[in-house]
Amino acid sequence: MTTLQTLQDILVRDYRLAHDQVAPEAVLSSLGLDSLSVLELMFKIEDRFLLKITGDTPTDLVTVSDVVVYIDGLLASQTALAVAAQTSVRATM
Repeated sequence: MTTLQTLQDILVRDYRLAHDQVAPEAVLSSLGLDSLSVLELMFKIEDRFLLKITGDTPTDLVTVSDVVVYIDGLLASQTALAVAAQTSVRATM
Protein backbone atom coordinates (compact mmCIF):
# COMPACT_ATOMS: atom_id res chain seq x y z
CA MET A 1 0.00 0.00 0.00
CA THR A 2 1.40 3.40 -0.96
CA THR A 3 1.66 6.41 1.31
CA LEU A 4 -1.18 8.04 -0.61
CA GLN A 5 -3.44 5.01 -0.24
CA THR A 6 -2.74 4.76 3.48
CA LEU A 7 -3.43 8.47 3.99
CA GLN A 8 -6.62 8.17 1.95
CA ASP A 9 -7.71 5.26 4.16
CA ILE A 10 -7.16 7.38 7.28
CA LEU A 11 -9.12 10.29 5.83
CA VAL A 12 -11.99 8.10 4.64
CA ARG A 13 -12.25 6.11 7.87
CA ASP A 14 -11.59 8.74 10.51
CA TYR A 15 -12.96 11.87 8.84
CA ARG A 16 -15.89 10.19 7.10
CA LEU A 17 -14.93 11.39 3.64
CA ALA A 18 -15.76 9.67 0.38
CA HIS A 19 -12.75 8.07 -1.27
CA ASP A 20 -13.18 10.14 -4.44
CA GLN A 21 -12.95 13.33 -2.33
CA VAL A 22 -9.41 12.60 -1.17
CA ALA A 23 -7.60 12.85 -4.48
CA PRO A 24 -3.97 14.02 -4.29
CA GLU A 25 -4.92 17.55 -5.39
CA ALA A 26 -7.73 17.87 -2.82
CA VAL A 27 -7.30 20.89 -0.56
CA LEU A 28 -7.40 19.92 3.12
CA SER A 29 -9.58 22.86 4.10
CA SER A 30 -12.10 21.97 1.40
CA LEU A 31 -12.29 18.51 2.97
CA GLY A 32 -13.28 20.15 6.25
CA LEU A 33 -9.90 19.84 7.94
CA ASP A 34 -8.99 22.93 9.94
CA SER A 35 -5.68 23.43 11.74
CA LEU A 36 -6.82 21.39 14.74
CA SER A 37 -7.93 18.54 12.46
CA VAL A 38 -4.54 18.60 10.71
CA LEU A 39 -2.82 18.36 14.10
CA GLU A 40 -5.03 15.39 14.97
CA LEU A 41 -4.18 13.88 11.59
CA MET A 42 -0.48 14.10 12.49
CA PHE A 43 -1.11 11.87 15.52
CA LYS A 44 -2.94 9.38 13.32
CA ILE A 45 -0.02 9.46 10.87
CA GLU A 46 2.43 8.78 13.69
CA ASP A 47 0.41 5.76 14.76
CA ARG A 48 -0.19 4.32 11.29
CA PHE A 49 3.33 4.85 9.92
CA LEU A 50 5.14 4.23 13.23
CA LEU A 51 6.75 7.64 13.05
CA LYS A 52 7.69 10.23 15.63
CA ILE A 53 6.93 13.73 14.45
CA THR A 54 9.14 16.22 16.23
CA GLY A 55 8.72 19.94 16.17
CA ASP A 56 5.72 21.87 14.98
CA THR A 57 3.34 20.63 12.34
CA PRO A 58 4.26 22.27 9.04
CA THR A 59 1.93 25.10 8.08
CA ASP A 60 2.44 24.59 4.36
CA LEU A 61 0.39 21.39 4.15
CA VAL A 62 -2.39 22.52 1.81
CA THR A 63 -3.28 19.44 -0.22
CA VAL A 64 -3.43 15.69 0.32
CA SER A 65 -0.34 15.46 -1.88
CA ASP A 66 1.53 17.89 0.40
CA VAL A 67 0.84 15.56 3.34
CA VAL A 68 2.05 12.55 1.32
CA VAL A 69 5.31 14.35 0.49
CA TYR A 70 5.70 15.28 4.17
CA ILE A 71 5.15 11.67 5.30
CA ASP A 72 7.55 10.32 2.67
CA GLY A 73 10.17 12.80 3.88
CA LEU A 74 9.71 11.63 7.47
CA LEU A 75 9.97 8.00 6.40
CA ALA A 76 13.15 8.71 4.44
CA SER A 77 14.68 10.54 7.41
CA GLN A 78 13.75 7.73 9.76
CA THR A 79 15.31 5.17 7.41
CA ALA A 80 18.48 7.24 7.05
CA LEU A 81 18.80 7.54 10.84
CA ALA A 82 18.31 3.80 11.28
CA VAL A 83 20.98 3.03 8.69
CA ALA A 84 23.38 5.51 10.29
CA ALA A 85 22.78 3.98 13.71
CA GLN A 86 23.44 0.46 12.40
CA THR A 87 26.61 1.63 10.69
CA SER A 88 27.76 3.30 13.89
CA VAL A 89 27.14 0.15 15.94
CA ARG A 90 29.03 -1.99 13.44
CA ALA A 91 31.96 0.44 13.47
CA THR A 92 32.32 0.11 17.24
CA MET A 93 32.42 -3.69 17.12
